[in-house]
Amino acid sequence: MDFFEQQALARRRSALLVGLMAVAVICLVSVTSFVIALIIGWMDGGGPDRPELDWMTRTLSVVTPGLLIGVAIPVLTVIVVAGLFKHYQLAGGGVAVAEALGGRRLDPGSTEPEARKVLNVVEEMALASGIAVPPVYVLEDPAINAFAAGYSPRDAVIGVTRGSLQHLTRDELQGVIAHEFSHIFHGDMRLNTRLVSVLHGILVIGLVGRGILEVMPWRRGNNSRDNAGPQLLVIALVLVVLGSIGTLFGRIIKAAVSRQREFLADAAAVQFTRNPDGIAGALKKIGAVPAGSRVKDAHAHEFSHMFFSKAVGRASGAWMSTHPPLVERIRRIEPGWDGRFPTLEEIRARQAEPPRDAAQTPAADARLERAAAVLTPAAALAAIDAIGQADPAHLAQAQRTLEDMDPALRDAAHDTYVARAVIYALLLSDSSTVQERQLQALSQQAHPDVQAILARLREQVLALPESARLPLLESALPALRQLSAAQYDTFKGCLRSVIQADGQVSLREWAFYRIVVHTLESRASPRTSGDLASNRRDVAILMGALARAGEGDGTDSKAAFAAGAVALGMTDLEPPITGAGSPHLLDEAVSRLAGLETTHKKPLLRALAQVVTHTGEASPMQAELLRAVALALDCPLPPLVSAAPA
Repeated sequence: MDFFEQQALARRRSALLVGLMAVAVICLVSVTSFVIALIIGWMDGGGPDRPELDWMTRTLSVVTPGLLIGVAIPVLTVIVVAGLFKHYQLAGGGVAVAEALGGRRLDPGSTEPEARKVLNVVEEMALASGIAVPPVYVLEDPAINAFAAGYSPRDAVIGVTRGSLQHLTRDELQGVIAHEFSHIFHGDMRLNTRLVSVLHGILVIGLVGRGILEVMPWRRGNNSRDNAGPQLLVIALVLVVLGSIGTLFGRIIKAAVSRQREFLADAAAVQFTRNPDGIAGALKKIGAVPAGSRVKDAHAHEFSHMFFSKAVGRASGAWMSTHPPLVERIRRIEPGWDGRFPTLEEIRARQAEPPRDAAQTPAADARLERAAAVLTPAAALAAIDAIGQADPAHLAQAQRTLEDMDPALRDAAHDTYVARAVIYALLLSDSSTVQERQLQALSQQAHPDVQAILARLREQVLALPESARLPLLESALPALRQLSAAQYDTFKGCLRSVIQADGQVSLREWAFYRIVVHTLESRASPRTSGDLASNRRDVAILMGALARAGEGDGTDSKAAFAAGAVALGMTDLEPPITGAGSPHLLDEAVSRLAGLETTHKKPLLRALAQVVTHTGEASPMQAELLRAVALALDCPLPPLVSAAPA
């Protein structure tokens, strides 16, 4: 099952889960309302005084429709408001979850060895997967655990515990991070975050009951002559019991959903790294260290289903566990495992081995290591099929990209202050006349220190090959996420000034600007109805822009557009009129296309690939443009990899 099918399945699974939770909420509200209405009516002396009626009939007769509705409305209101409040709290995506767990964001430019190890691994994985590098958070906890959180790849964060950094080797940490990246691509993060909101709404019913019990001593002392005190006491106890039962069933649903996803993520991690010893070694160490994978933070229970391994409760498997038993997970990865966990001495000995840098990591295939990536039609289609399913070849390509990157530029991209100058430099024109206008525009808005840094970096950035520009931009995004609101507004204004300095906007300028804004603002694309045929004008605008991005004449652009139309089965699709490819219209078109169901995006990407490769081979610039547009469509394209001839 590919990325597009996985995303569609995740949406269906999310809808089913929401439906199950809605049924659970309705049942909880109904039972709670009935019991409370019964208590109120009975203790108020309601019901007929007719001895000939049996006890059950007299009891049930006190529950009038008006009383039942009067109780159900506030109960339902409490659940809905509490769920919406939690949803609002988590609206910040992965950052909100990481901060709720007490995570500390790692500075992308950190030189601390443990921090550098995980930052390098996450950066490699992100470049290999085609997504913007997510921020990394550390939980100061001795357990070995990790999590991925967010609503989509662009607002995702990776969290790791201090125990993971201290006990895991680079290969083991790579296996754990690959597992978390699988959750990102399979749509599990969105589902997990929604679960938290719904469960919180159910949990609040019990919390209301406990709150009433806490103030009961004051209430009883205030007035003991009426029956309001005993009535309130019984209602509070009912709320506690029913709230606990509702939470129990909610957690059972959460656990059932989560367990199977963990097996799939383990398998995906092995496929990504082709190194089962990595993730298996991490799981074995969880069984060896005293802290295991149990996270001590008070919010760990709330987010338990998001973790790499069981974060709360006993280490052994149980029917309510959010994760499969540790031994079963290891044996699925390593069937011949003897069942022995390493000793602490063995763990310390492994950690004492010299760390291995990305450049020293063996490539999956020596031929792939030497191959130069060329965007042919076959390579483009293979990359589209590999979305969300990156493999060791893509990881090796990402490692080579980082290895070949100028260390000074890489360090600059990781510095929050300097990263702005890196992005400005990436947008500078090769034309000295245009470049002078761009620098003049910057001088009116950018901070003088940033301009001075730009002056030092621009020649290095301008000398970069096209294939290195998008990875450098992606590497800078975690640092740029740390800009304050005021700094970001200034930065965004400077980007616009640089792009518009020559009075026109190239597709590459638009694509880079779109990626920066798309990632840093993390706003979800609004849902778009229909399919590609019903959004044909937007399709034509995007295909026309890519067709004109080639270096050929007008005839070539028409042939490129026609190749895309044929791939879509829309042979009557006409190229957009002059001006229809303006940045404003292009931005609106991509926004609407990004909101389509994921299953409609695959044929669109395949058509765009035909557009840029219609001559048999695309230029490096066109290859990076295709990747940039795919990222804007929320379909991150992994780096292009082609093997050398046999």
